[in-house]
Amino acid sequence: MQIEEGAVAPGRRERKKRETRDALMAAALRLAVEKGPDNVTVEEISEAADVSVRTFFNYFSHKEHAILGRDPDDLALALRRVREAPEGESPLTTMRLIVARVIDDLEDQQTPISQRIALIMQSPALLTQFVVLGAEDERELAIALAERMGEPAGSPRPTLIVGATTMAVKVAMEQRKAGLDRPLSSLVDEAFSFLADGLDPAYRTTTTDQKGQA
Repeated sequence: MQIEEGAVAPGRRERKKRETRDALMAAALRLAVEKGPDNVTVEEISEAADVSVRTFFNYFSHKEHAILGRDPDDLALALRRVREAPEGESPLTTMRLIVARVIDDLEDQQTPISQRIALIMQSPALLTQFVVLGAEDERELAIALAERMGEPAGSPRPTLIVGATTMAVKVAMEQRKAGLDRPLSSLVDEAFSFLADGLDPAYRTTTTDQKGQA
């Protein structure tokens, strides 16, 4: 991962930990592509990265986390972006900027993230862990967004904004998978526009009228 401008360069120990994590993720992805994600073992990943199995579990709880490239630094950077968003920037804008790099990687078919998405579609176990990890990240982001918005943790609005962000990316990816010939970033922008404009402006009026007629 690149060091952000203004960030302090990591020390030798942190660099070594980063190198080990990167080696494990690279080995896991390569073996999963070669053999299929369900046919790879922790022992094989550890051997390919030239570390012990014990070392593997110091970095990842499951082999699926290594294949998925589960990196706590990614969530940490997203949380930092939420907390340090410029004053006046809307929460939905902040979330769109957070997913911008992910979208760029998804559009590049040669990047590891594109390979991982393809693997997720092959393996129920990998898909399950992907969903679980996504839910954990959403909870953390919703808490940070609530704090930034001045709302209590667990408030529905920040939770809905974070969840809608995930769904917007998912819908755009499904549109591309279905053959829609448009850049993924354009499809994501369109989905965010729908969110910003309100998916169903008539909802409140309609439900109020129905209650009045009851």
